[in-house]
Amino acid sequence: MKNNLRVQRAIKNITQADLAELIQVSRQTINTIESGKYVPSTVLALKMAKVFGVAVEAIFELEDED
Repeated sequence: MKNNLRVQRAIKNITQADLAELIQVSRQTINTIESGKYVPSTVLALKMAKVFGVAVEAIFELEDED
């Protein structure tokens, strides 16, 4: 699964730590999601979408192999 979490953070000018605090996870969790090593739960994805004011599909995109 591809994501543009880093881009969304840049648009809102928030750090990994800021986002982590807003959705109540560790900064390391945000880092592993951004790097594609971890796919977040539906709940986390929805929380991120709410923070950025976008649909989940604006952050995460399925790849052909998913």
